[in-house]
Amino acid sequence: MSENTEKRQNPFFVPYDTPHDTVPFDKIRLEDFEEAFMEGIRRDNEQIEKTINNPQKPTFDNTIIDAEDDTEGYYDLLERVSTVFFNLLSAETNDELDALAQKMQPILTQHANDVRLNEKLFERIKYVHHYHRRLTPEEWMLLENTYQGFVRSGALLDAAGKERLRQLTEEASMLSLQFSQNLLKENKAFTLHISDAAELDGLPETAIAAAADEARQRGKEGWIFTLDYPSYSPFMTYSTQRSLREKLYMARNTVCTHDNSENNLEICKRLVNLRREIAQLLGYRTYADYVLKRRMATNTRGVYKLLYDLIDAYKPTAEKELKELNKEFKTMPWDTAFYSHKLQLKKFKIDAEMLRPYFQLDKVIAGVFGLANKLYGITFKENKAIPVYHPDVKAYEVFDRDGSYLAVFYADFHPRKGKQGGAWMTEYQGQFIDKKGENVRPHVSVVMNLSKPTADKPALLTLGEVETFLHEFGHSLHGMFANTRFESLSGTNVWWDFVELPSQFMENYSVEKEFLRTFAFHYQTGEPLPDDLIDRIVKSRNFMCATACLRQVSLGLLDMAYYTQKKEFCDDIMTFEKKAWKKAILGKQLPNTCMTVQFSHIMSGGYAAGYYSYKWAEVLDADAFSVFKQHGIFDQATAQSFRDNILSRGGTEHPMTLYKRFRGCEPTIDALLARNGIKRKKK
Repeated sequence: MSENTEKRQNPFFVPYDTPHDTVPFDKIRLEDFEEAFMEGIRRDNEQIEKTINNPQKPTFDNTIIDAEDDTEGYYDLLERVSTVFFNLLSAETNDELDALAQKMQPILTQHANDVRLNEKLFERIKYVHHYHRRLTPEEWMLLENTYQGFVRSGALLDAAGKERLRQLTEEASMLSLQFSQNLLKENKAFTLHISDAAELDGLPETAIAAAADEARQRGKEGWIFTLDYPSYSPFMTYSTQRSLREKLYMARNTVCTHDNSENNLEICKRLVNLRREIAQLLGYRTYADYVLKRRMATNTRGVYKLLYDLIDAYKPTAEKELKELNKEFKTMPWDTAFYSHKLQLKKFKIDAEMLRPYFQLDKVIAGVFGLANKLYGITFKENKAIPVYHPDVKAYEVFDRDGSYLAVFYADFHPRKGKQGGAWMTEYQGQFIDKKGENVRPHVSVVMNLSKPTADKPALLTLGEVETFLHEFGHSLHGMFANTRFESLSGTNVWWDFVELPSQFMENYSVEKEFLRTFAFHYQTGEPLPDDLIDRIVKSRNFMCATACLRQVSLGLLDMAYYTQKKEFCDDIMTFEKKAWKKAILGKQLPNTCMTVQFSHIMSGGYAAGYYSYKWAEVLDADAFSVFKQHGIFDQATAQSFRDNILSRGGTEHPMTLYKRFRGCEPTIDALLARNGIKRKKK
């Protein structure tokens, strides 16, 4: 840049000047993040000083919502840069971004503590909370959340307690980040390199082609398999090479347990103890008690009742499933997927590869978008003028039934080096109504790790991957339909055991013939998915479902075991894990494998003492979908009620209030049992 050239502006500091004010990824440089973080903190502090020095009596407007905007009234700079940075840290990271995260995390945690432990600010909030008058239900919810947020962050502690809380939260924040970075490095470091074609025996053509493509990208001959799900799952399901299945299984199930810098064993132990101490400092017996105070389950009794009810209902069927599998085959853990597939093929004459040719990604996208159109009347239009952070990402404008602009939707489908495993939905901008009365619409993003296209074939998905897409798309609808006044209450900003309802609800459509008929066409011939295959899909839907249920319950038990600790946790992680979930485990447990060290949900993903939420929401989703089954799975009146009462309301009211407004009553476990073909034991 010449001296005469105008100095470049940090893109976070100015209006984005992009379609719908979307993030200008193409203009952002690494150095922009730190500068924007520090300026955002400065502006935050300036706004707080303005609020606490306001000579007027504290009110809802001058205390609770006055800090929503920065001094220019356009956006919260710290929120703006944090959203972009941490989303990229999950979806498109690199060594430089990781290093910056390590540098900024303690600074950001310290700032968050400075805000929540500011005594003068809390005194104003407490005054409004005690003496508020004539608030709307949404305003009251924001006030209650704000007040409780401060209390639950230590505002009522004495000086020594506040200082100790700072130390604990800052350490926990850093360890959570380290946990995630270790897991990503370990997962990406392992490869299974095959050079002998004979060792590909049993693998479907799609898996072989993907492995060849992976090898080419790495400059290698032969075939490379990784721990990414689209590579790992087909290998474990189809490979006849038992020793290689064992190698891949052990690699995946021993990540972050090795004697190296990526070992997460002590990190997990320390995180459990830090969270316990935080909860006890705040007056709770355990971290679970602290968390569940603001959950639908209410307390640990509610969680354990759900988990034990599911064990009682599903375990007899799971035992029969395992007995049938072992009668046919003698299995070790690395054999389960392989022999389960053989048994499924024998019983139902169906497997994932039979269906894959009918699930071309482009057609699946059209089908999922079409489903949203049938239910809610919304439409999607790709807009290549919207900047994206990687060439794989597609950006769409979303329009409502009346043609008005509704949202921006980003879709990031395939695994790559800098992306975490799994699938998730996030936002680059939440919905809210600004001070001028404008309804600022959301920018939502779905990030997945679906099967990639190869040199001679488009991306062809499994039915499970279609289900994953529907799940994350359900989260995105929750974000896109948001229609609340305050951003902190919009979209998916709801209690954790309610957030999975919209996503798991959408999964129901994956086996509905009327839905499959709209998009499932053979990628070569154009022939629709045959009726007999659809019938077999439906009949096989509950294959090993009790075993799958117990797997989820076992993870819920493990989560609760860690976070109901009352005293310092000193046990060996691997030994403790195997005892904690034993009630829900039927198969053989191997001594050197460990789930805890890769259990991102409860160690770094916000689900600590909350993993039960998936089963809790499954009860809700089965109950909710039963209404659609009664009136028609595309019934627009039912869909509009679901949108109006649940999807658009975010966290503005208690979730059970919202659910009962849609359903007319509280949910029961009955619809879930009926869907899975499970009969309760007679007592």
